[in-house]
Amino acid sequence: MKHRFRQCLIILLFLVPASWAQGQWPQFRGPSGDGLAAVPGTEPLGLPIHWSEKENIRWKTPIPYQGWSTPVVMEGRVWLTTATVDGHDLFVVCVAADSGRIRLQEKLFHADHPEPLGNPLNCYASPSPVVERDRVYVHFGSYGTAALDTRTGAVLWKRSDLPCRHYRGPGSSLVLFENLLILTMDGVDVQYLVALDKETGRTVWKTDRTARWDDLDADGKPKDEGDLRKAYSTPLPVTVNGGTQMLSVGAKALYGYDPVSGRELWKIPTPAFSGAASPIYRQGIAYMITGFGRTELLAIRLEGQGDVSDPTRSGAAGTNIVWKTGSLVPQIPSPVLVNGLLFMINDAGVLTCLEAASGKQVWRERLQGNFSASLLYADGHVYCFSREGVATVFQAARNYEVLATNVLDSGFMASPAVSGRALFLRTKEALYRIESKP
Repeated sequence: MKHRFRQCLIILLFLVPASWAQGQWPQFRGPSGDGLAAVPGTEPLGLPIHWSEKENIRWKTPIPYQGWSTPVVMEGRVWLTTATVDGHDLFVVCVAADSGRIRLQEKLFHADHPEPLGNPLNCYASPSPVVERDRVYVHFGSYGTAALDTRTGAVLWKRSDLPCRHYRGPGSSLVLFENLLILTMDGVDVQYLVALDKETGRTVWKTDRTARWDDLDADGKPKDEGDLRKAYSTPLPVTVNGGTQMLSVGAKALYGYDPVSGRELWKIPTPAFSGAASPIYRQGIAYMITGFGRTELLAIRLEGQGDVSDPTRSGAAGTNIVWKTGSLVPQIPSPVLVNGLLFMINDAGVLTCLEAASGKQVWRERLQGNFSASLLYADGHVYCFSREGVATVFQAARNYEVLATNVLDSGFMASPAVSGRALFLRTKEALYRIESKP
């Protein structure tokens, strides 16, 4: 009996870390960067669809100061960032996934003169971290980027010398690609992407945006200081015909880059600016939202070079834009694509289902509230989270069916995270682990 008990104990000890390995959330929008907690058609995760302040809350931990960054989860640790409301002090926070206890809260950067936000939809800790087994990388735009050891919390390197006037605060999250940590710096003064060696923090490549600006005076200087050159979107690396591209939304253009070298592959000029929603991708087609000014969703075939929106360009079979729509498209929340259906919710709460192949509307409904958090898919359901604290769960199907409506004490600005059978939800005041009882 003792021998069998010892065998069972050893098996259990190995199963605990294995369960976490199956449920990591390493970056903004999850393992695939597109809001899918699981591949459609696979075994359900068992995520809850019902919760409240009194139901299915395993723990709730107040997070100090202010931050909209999505939590990232790896090996039993939840990482997120926060900052003082005035933007002078910028922190990393680590929370134990099993208990909700704060394991680490460390100030990484100080800004003597942070630029005023002038925008209630952003703060000084909006970019989400990215985590791998032994390192976590945190980012506050031009105020600083750092790598930390996930076991000890020791700072491995820091950078605070990458210029950018964010004007209304930073918003683009980090992306890891092979040995590179990729940052997006779209500000009032400069607009570029930069890749750092993740081991040392040194610059590997830097690529300036090539959009043509229409707000210049006769001397080539901006007529007005404002949002027209800014963007907040997070890039998405994808595999296309055996190669890799990185999709990126900038002001006045959508781009495809080679993530290894930073070389621009293609571009689609647009009149929009301050793009925040992240791209998604399936089967050779990218779905990208332009931003404010003229908000459109474009389905783009990923082939060719140069301006792929030009139907007269030589050596190509016309424009690469398969379809586009400007009807009630979100400016901030990112969509999800499931089984050929594209689901999106705009900032004012209009929820739309489109056929991904054609852009044809399947259904449209309205929810109460306003929305910034990106959509989440799991177990045949889509989850959406309002700034007022209401979470709606509906069926990911051609027929609209609401399954649950849940309310927490404060609103959602951060997008959700998933690990195992648990949702990790960050409100304006706290971090929750939401999980049904076994």
